[in-house]
Amino acid sequence: MGTTPSTEPTALRAVGLRKRYGDVHAVNGVDLSIAPGEVVTILGPNGAGKSTTVNMILGLTRPDSGEVAVFGRSPAQAVKEGRIGAVLQEGALLEDATVGEIVGMVASLHRKPLTVEEALRRAGVEDLRRRRSTKLSGGQKQRVRFAVAMVSDPDLLLLDEPTAGMDVTTRREFWKSMRSFTALGRTVIFATHHLEEAEEHADKVVFLKKGVVVADGSIDQVRTLAASRTLRAVIPGVVRETVLALPSVDRAEVFGEKVEVVSSNSDETLRALLAAFPEAHGIEVAGVGLDEVFFALTADGSAK
Repeated sequence: MGTTPSTEPTALRAVGLRKRYGDVHAVNGVDLSIAPGEVVTILGPNGAGKSTTVNMILGLTRPDSGEVAVFGRSPAQAVKEGRIGAVLQEGALLEDATVGEIVGMVASLHRKPLTVEEALRRAGVEDLRRRRSTKLSGGQKQRVRFAVAMVSDPDLLLLDEPTAGMDVTTRREFWKSMRSFTALGRTVIFATHHLEEAEEHADKVVFLKKGVVVADGSIDQVRTLAASRTLRAVIPGVVRETVLALPSVDRAEVFGEKVEVVSSNSDETLRALLAAFPEAHGIEVAGVGLDEVFFALTADGSAK
């Protein structure tokens, strides 16, 4: 059961979004364009405007200026039509109801919902159907919120810190369920602090800093913005301070004989490293991960 994924050219279009709370500019001119079928992660430090942006896309917060369109409709209309679903960090569950009753109640609000059984299956919580929400762990509650979001069979799913409160096993099962959803060609936007999740599951990355988009592109495109590379080597008797003194080294970590260096000029650093430590072996040079991009883009004075 399920609808055919949308063939419209734009799943989400946001232009000039601004939201201010007193003297704080939570969102300060955000533009976004997301195609149907894309999996997009929104990253940024605390206070970057991630949750406020998600809330404006959902129509939960009205922007002070700017416009949002979801498949060409207003957020309110898209929610009403069941085309958009959401898993929020603090979404409340009815305390006196079972999981099956909660999902069934939400299903009754939509014209063409999935069956309760299908929504529970997709979220991987079939075994929790008769359990009351007060008896759920934090991770289980998040999976149930996913079932609630899925029951309308949405074209666009928004997730705000979707794996908050989940242990490693539950997190793995959640993303397994999510891959089944995205395999249908649906669009997913998720905000997260888990950079490894973003790197593994997203097609596109949007970095926010102080309410402004500082990077928007594919994982590979965004990696290039850090202008750094990672060097790894095994060096007997190495001292961290000596490694830090090598040219172009931004950061260095030493774990026994293993050295990991982030360099702004890997060729220069590697030549100096080999001259200083001719016994070095097991040398690897690789592009930086999203954690280094995150540091480069969100550190004070370093946004590009």
